[in-house]
Amino acid sequence: MLAVAIEEARRGLNEGGVPVGAAMFTREGELLSQGRNRRVQQGDPSIHGETDAFRRAGRRPSYRNLVMVTTLAPCWYCSGLLRQFRIGTLVVGDSRTFAGGLDWLRENGVEVIDLDNGECRELMETFIARHPDIWNEDIGEE
Repeated sequence: MLAVAIEEARRGLNEGGVPVGAAMFTREGELLSQGRNRRVQQGDPSIHGETDAFRRAGRRPSYRNLVMVTTLAPCWYCSGLLRQFRIGTLVVGDSRTFAGGLDWLRENGVEVIDLDNGECRELMETFIARHPDIWNEDIGEE
């Protein structure tokens, strides 16, 4: 599952964007959608990796039994999306670089699986070192 999100992150990086990829799956492992952070590419501050994957999954009566997989811990905006639509499980590639709202999601009943993946961490650490201005804009820092 994480491989799909990593592929999206790399695609975003190659497009000049923030390397955060995401994908949504059923609990049985069926891929429903995938997406990437497109803020830079499309000039739209709301297109984070998780929101892109979520939108592409389409309308459903319930999201409780779905799994969101992302290369980086979700920011507060994306954490709110997960909570609002009660997505049951979140798989995270890297939370060392950015912890986002993981504790809050856990406290609110989301199963969080943190893989502590070195490839995801290296993607973000390299990007942040090269583009701190874009990174700070992405997470709302000044």
